[in-house]
This record gives sequence, C-alpha cells and structure tokens, in this order.
Amino acid sequence: MSKSGLANRLYRGEAGLNLIGKRKVWFGVAGALILVALLSFGINRFSLGIEFAGGNQFIIPASQSVDLNKAQDAVNSALADKDAGATALPATQVGRGGDTFYEIRTSVLDPDAITGVKADIAQQLGIAPNDINDSAVSAAWGKQVTERAVLGLLIFVALVMVYLILRFEWRMAVAAVSSLLLNLVLTAGLYSLAGFEVTPATIIGFLTILGFALYDVVVVFDKVQENTRGITASSTTTYGESANLAINQTLMRSINTGLVALLPVGGLLIAGLSGASTLADLGLVLFVGMAVAVYSSIFFATPVLVTLKDFEPKIQAHTKRVLARRAALARGEVAPKKGEAVPAGAATLQPRQAAPEGSEVGALAGSTPKVGARPNAAKRSGGGSRGGRPGGNRPGGAKRR
Repeated sequence: MSKSGLANRLYRGEAGLNLIGKRKVWFGVAGALILVALLSFGINRFSLGIEFAGGNQFIIPASQSVDLNKAQDAVNSALADKDAGATALPATQVGRGGDTFYEIRTSVLDPDAITGVKADIAQQLGIAPNDINDSAVSAAWGKQVTERAVLGLLIFVALVMVYLILRFEWRMAVAAVSSLLLNLVLTAGLYSLAGFEVTPATIIGFLTILGFALYDVVVVFDKVQENTRGITASSTTTYGESANLAINQTLMRSINTGLVALLPVGGLLIAGLSGASTLADLGLVLFVGMAVAVYSSIFFATPVLVTLKDFEPKIQAHTKRVLARRAALARGEVAPKKGEAVPAGAATLQPRQAAPEGSEVGALAGSTPKVGARPNAAKRSGGGSRGGRPGGNRPGGAKRR
C-alpha cells in the first residue's frame, strides 16, 4: 500500500481532515438525530419490561409436543377465554438442552384470574397445572431501580465535571458532559425505535456506556491540550486548527478502540437475538452506545469545545492576529517563518526584507514579542536638537523636538 494513501496518512495523523471547519454540519446532524429521538420518545415511547410496568410471568416447560408457538397460542387463548383484560408479550426461550422453558409475560392479572388462566394453559398443552410456574412482579421495584439509576447518573456527571475542570478546564468539562448527554439521548432514541423492552439489563448497559464515552473524549481532549499549550504566543496557527490536528492525530486510535470494543458486544447482540432476550437487551444498548460514543467524541465534543473557546477574548485576539499575518503573507508584506505554510500565489518577501516601517499590518501580523523585550522606538523626522542638547541619551535614540 502506498505510503501516501489515506489509510497510512490516517495512521500517521497526516490526513488533514477539516472536521472543525465543518462543525456546523456536525451540529446539524446531531440536532436532526436528537429530534428523531425526541419524536420517538413521544410516539413510540418505551416498551417497559415486567420489572418496570408490573405484570405476571408464566414459565412453561418445553417438550416434543409443546413448542414456542404452541405455548404462545395457549397463553393468548387462555387470556381471551377468561376475559382477563390482559395481553401477552412474545414468548422467549430460556435454557438449553433438556432444561428448556418458554417464558411468557403478561400485563397485570387479577389474583382470581391467575389460577383460571394457568389451568386453561395446562389443559390446552396437555400438561399438569403444577408444571407451570407463575409469578407476579410489582412496578414499585422498577420505579426504585429507575430512581437509583438516575441518582447514580447525576453523581457520575458531577464527578466527571469536577475531574475535567481540575484536569483540563471548565469549557472541556462542559463539552464532555454535552457529549455524554448526546450519547444517552441517541442511544435511548434508537432503543425506543427498535421497540426493545426496557429491563434491568438495559439500565446496566446505559450506565456502562458512560465510562466508555468519557474515556474516548478524554483521549482526544488530552491531545487538544497538548497541541494548544501556549498557542497564544504563536501567530501561525489558530486554536481551532490545533484542535483539528488533535482529532486527526487521535482519529485512528478512536476508531480502533471502538472496533475492538464493538466486536465482542456485537457477538453478544447476535446471541441475544438468537433467543436469549436478556442478552439482546444488554447487547443492543452497549452496541449502540459505544458506536455513538466514537461519533460524539470526534464530531461533537471537540467542535463544542472550539465553539466555547471562540468566545474567549484571548482566543479571539489570537485568531485575528493569525488571520492578519496570513493576509500579510499573501500580499508579500512579511517574510514567512521557517516551516510556515505560505498561501498559494503569494508574493512573499525575501528573508532579509522586512515589512515597511510603521506598517499596521506588520505590527499586527508579527509574532508576539518575548517577555521582557523592549519595543523599538520609531525614528522621527526632523532630527534636529532642541537647545543644543543631543538626543543620543533619549530612549531609543530619538531626538526631542
């Protein structure tokens, strides 16, 4: 493969992808995805599992005469015959080999109706009623789990804010938390669109993806901090360009980390879709959450950071100085520094030439003076002396009129 190919340039961080320059596009994409997620919350809502909505559960043993479809039909028929007013969710197979069972969950049943439904199911399947296990779950347990999960999320976000402020700065903390919230909203939106049941495994998955998303953002921000340290002392690169370089330098690391994490989670999801419903609930939320985390760390977190930094007066002044210097380079009014890129077609000065004395562009576009340096006083016209006193002892050699 050619060393100048895109893959090699990505690995070396030399692809030069202008991701920060197109941040309005990424913000638009994120906004559209958030809108779809919110619409799904309002229209599709969430399919709450028995642990959160409350209900009843019937465990039917599998046999040569009883398969998944027969068990489902028997439960539906029993609910209709007894006029219980309840509905059954799709049956799932639990266990392997000789210990296989069919698990069917229903909405809340009256205590008096449970015995009749159970007897009707046993009669239709030709088994003893005692072979069917039934249980009832209260919605209070799911409510308690949800409250604890929300409390854990708030504590996690608070600790993340404190850590990022101490490690980096408050703007990076805001950008990272914004990325985490985007990750949660988009994952929940796709979960709602897919119609998967919200179970305790789903809550565990949501809390797990937060750590992965934060790790990816911190890796990128660490490189951004390294590239932008002392940037205001330079006049060749803006903050946004240095942040964009950091994304290019960590892009392949983010992609590789995401792929390595998604492969086993994808296997978990496939196994869940093949019959293990609990694995499917956990696998989907992990797979979607990790994939969105890679996207948000590259296309959302750093662009948000650069947008916040652009409001900082010091960064605004630095950006104006860089742009002024580039304009002066294009007009040939200042000499390029060693290794500095020159605009195409620019009429640059020779290394020994300098910008015209007193030139405003030359003053603005020049590099920031070193600490302790004394400014050069411009010589004034009419170099005569006043009162016969020489002007050599004046600062900068200027003569007093």
